[in-house]
Amino acid sequence: MDNYKLVETFSEFKEFKNIDREAMMRIIEDVFRGMLNKKFDCDTNDFIDIIVNVDKGDFEIYHNRTVVEDDNLADPLREIKLSDAIKIEPDFEVGEEVNEELRIENFGRRDILALRQNLQTKVAEYEKENIFQKYKEKVGQIITAEVQHVWKREIVVVDDEGIELILPKSEQIPADLNAGKKGDYDLYKKGDTLRSIVKSVESVNGSPVVTLSRTSEIFLQRLLEAEVPEIYDGLITIRKIVREPGQRAKVAVESYDDRIDPVGACVGMKGTRIHGIVRELRNENIDVINWTTNPVLFITRALSPAKITNIILSSDNTMANVYMENDQISLAIGKGGYNIKLAGKLTGYEIDVYRNSEANNAEEDVDLQEFSDEIDQWVIDSLIKMGCDTAKNVLSYTPEEVANRADLEMETVKEVFRILKAEFEQDAE
Repeated sequence: MDNYKLVETFSEFKEFKNIDREAMMRIIEDVFRGMLNKKFDCDTNDFIDIIVNVDKGDFEIYHNRTVVEDDNLADPLREIKLSDAIKIEPDFEVGEEVNEELRIENFGRRDILALRQNLQTKVAEYEKENIFQKYKEKVGQIITAEVQHVWKREIVVVDDEGIELILPKSEQIPADLNAGKKGDYDLYKKGDTLRSIVKSVESVNGSPVVTLSRTSEIFLQRLLEAEVPEIYDGLITIRKIVREPGQRAKVAVESYDDRIDPVGACVGMKGTRIHGIVRELRNENIDVINWTTNPVLFITRALSPAKITNIILSSDNTMANVYMENDQISLAIGKGGYNIKLAGKLTGYEIDVYRNSEANNAEEDVDLQEFSDEIDQWVIDSLIKMGCDTAKNVLSYTPEEVANRADLEMETVKEVFRILKAEFEQDAE
């Protein structure tokens, strides 16, 4: 078996798409070097040259030795007797270097098989590492790939280099599960193109597993960046995105240039920019709103299209009581409750919706501590202990019930009722 025939057995390695020429040369040289080191039981770098030509699919191995007098041979691996050298080339002289090509027949079948196996292993390892590093750099980026097959609602796609990527069911928009024609199991078909972002890359049992996503907020962000030049150029900033994939999304945007309307730029003339994204996300309803640091205004915008009458924030800025007319409540909550749910996620507040009539009642009530200049504190404490912390709470009981529950004298209770009622009578005037 000559060198050419040996290279024929390795011909498939030239066709690997994910290995560049320099890397392939390095792998082949490393594998051959390892075999030679084992064969000669030493480091062969200083007396053996390996020349690999991946383009032609061949290689050459040369054993380099210095010519010495026959009786001066000390190192047969690095030196050659003059009598042996002139058999190769008659005009060799002492001190010259002999470059003798090593033929494959010098290695033996076992060495060749081991060489081939090592080469297969090294190439496979390099490919896996190359894929891992390539997609590690693409995490968070949009890619377009072709559907290879669908198995148990997990979509496997391939990129332009034939690398398999996975879009799990959990990362699919619900409508993706029934893409195309009607039918519970009518998923994407082989050959369909699919856009998504690279969510993660993990090494599982030594092999790279690339997971895609269409439900991530980052996917929507990348679509907006691609569709809206002002975002891509940094003139408009996306401050926050929240999504209920396939149902509704809210995007808060901000522009530092007063001449640019961030919402209008994102939506586009007659909705041209946003409509393409909505179609990509299977008709997901996308609300684009102006970012603000004013929490009341931000909550008002986030609950659009509902019209808000009043908003009362809790002292720790975690809850918001929102008041509106009856006919606005369903708009604030939205279909499936998605509007109020996403408004809460976007603003960071737990939002409760109330009718305006409830707001009026709440505004008319007065905290008992407000009466501390007219009612002794120990009396107020007794009323609070029975569960009443506002004037209307107390007046919702009869004097007899209050006297009983708070363990107070009837005269004291009557005086309390007189003071509390006077407050509301005064307001009515």
